[in-house]
Amino acid sequence: MGEPRVAQSESDFLDKNDIPEKTSRTVEREREEARYTNVIVKRIDESTRHPDDILERTIEEGQEQLYRPFISLLLSAFAAALILSFTVMAVALVVSGLANVDEPFVSRVSVALVYPLGFILCVLSGTQLFTEHTATAIYPVLDKRASPKRLLRLWATVILGNLLGAFCGALLLTSTDKVIGASAGYEAIGHHLVSYPFKDLLLSAVLAGWLMAIGAWLLRASASATSHIFAIYIVTFLIGLGGLHHSIAGAVEMFAALLVSPQFTIQQAAFFIGTAVAGNLIGGSIFVGVLNYAQIRSTQLPAPRS
Repeated sequence: MGEPRVAQSESDFLDKNDIPEKTSRTVEREREEARYTNVIVKRIDESTRHPDDILERTIEEGQEQLYRPFISLLLSAFAAALILSFTVMAVALVVSGLANVDEPFVSRVSVALVYPLGFILCVLSGTQLFTEHTATAIYPVLDKRASPKRLLRLWATVILGNLLGAFCGALLLTSTDKVIGASAGYEAIGHHLVSYPFKDLLLSAVLAGWLMAIGAWLLRASASATSHIFAIYIVTFLIGLGGLHHSIAGAVEMFAALLVSPQFTIQQAAFFIGTAVAGNLIGGSIFVGVLNYAQIRSTQLPAPRS
């Protein structure tokens, strides 16, 4: 029998000129991997991570998602939005309960306290949320390890799955409203979503996308589950406190408002979701993805040539 065939990755076929130049940290990391056992590497992994190591890990995870089969990615994105529906349920219940409270700050803080719950479940479950991939998936493209076409495919697939899941999640929530009792909250949230002009809504979504992408970066920078939960809670608490617009949670909220009240139209829902998606994309990919990549790569010295 002949030698077993070794599976080749797409990077094996890249032109040598397209392979990024190794930094001094990359060479140092390769020496560490060759020198130490897996147990010691794991112990190092649980300590404070070098920014270049975080970037490398994020690039590898981004590559994995970029080449993931379509149906797997779609179903994962669908599941993510379904899970995120629990954030909408919690927020709607708080809004309904505080309807007669004439203290806007108390209402904001109360909403912010429960807003992260669905996000924590979603991220820890490993499902695919669009706002997590606005930055994560762009790193392999910036590093010339994947094509822009792959990136657009990923974004389109994840947003499609997320929106399908958002509608189904909203349908489940409103169908069980005799038990949950949050229809007044869905309606109040819907008015909040459609009450802003394009510019204000877009900038709000930019800030939300920026925070979500920072959260995704912090997940790669930390090792323990406790750190992950804390990082997710911080960024989503800030989104809730500021009343900022997250495209997928907002899509569940908008669909729920459509289903419980005739005051809202499909055109309003399409305007909100389209603007929020665009803003989240700008905030995550540019303010986090491009800036993170540029500042880390520009501060890493090229490895000395032998």
